[in-house]
This record gives sequence, C-alpha cells and structure tokens, in this order.
Amino acid sequence: WSAVACGLPLQLRLGTADPARLADFAAATEGHGCDLVLLHGYPYHRQTAALAGRHPHVYADLGAVPARTGARAAAVLAEVMELAPFGKLLFSSGAQALPELHLVGARQFREALGRILGAWVEDGAWTRQDAARVATMIGSGNARRVYDLG
Repeated sequence: WSAVACGLPLQLRLGTADPARLADFAAATEGHGCDLVLLHGYPYHRQTAALAGRHPHVYADLGAVPARTGARAAAVLAEVMELAPFGKLLFSSGAQALPELHLVGARQFREALGRILGAWVEDGAWTRQDAARVATMIGSGNARRVYDLG
C-alpha cells in the first residue's frame, strides 16, 4: 500500500498470470491517485483489456503482443482494442536483453497497429485523422499522460 500512497504509476508484471486475480486490488485502489499499469498481459490479453476498461486508473501495456505472437500480433491487438478504451492502451516493445529486440518489437507493433487502423480507414469506419490520433495515443500519448512526461 505504500506504493499506492506515493501517487505514482504502479507497474504490475503479469507474466502468464490471469489479471482477474487483481480485480479486487484494482477496485480497492480506485480513487487513491495511483494508476496501475498491467504489463505483459498475454495470453490473458482479453482479461487485461477488460480490467483496464472497467477501472479508470488501470492501463494495459501491450508489449507482450508483438513479442509473443509474431505474425498474429494484429489479430491479438485487435482483440485488446475491442475491450479497452484506446486511451487506456500503452505501447512498449516487450523486448528483453538484446537491444535489437526493441527495434523488432517496435516494428512488429507498428505494423500490427497499422494493419488494424488501415483496415478501419479502408472500410470507411474511420478517417485517416482518427487513425493517426489513436496511433499517437497508443504509441506515446497515453504513456506521456500516465507517467507525467509532459
């Protein structure tokens, strides 16, 4: 609870644990001025997104999507985007160890998000401006807001 009292974002690494186990903690910390950032929610990405959608102070880091799904990254990312508000999703490369893996993760994420948003524009559901705004939110804007980076 001392971390919650600091009022800084609290990162909770999920690994392969079901984030539903954090539902009570998320409810208990609501309104205390501490955002919760759920890291690496795959394979429980849908549950992670739903938890972020349910609580105003819970956010979902998307780093595990490209790092663990490869060619399926767009499909998995689309599932997350169905459940969580776009303002609750944060990009990360999901990489560890080798610096080159950060580049690979960023490229995979960018391509996956581009496929999803591009399809929505092509289908006429969104304008290019809407797609660019959401890409900026997820790619950097949300993290800047959550971590108070200006």
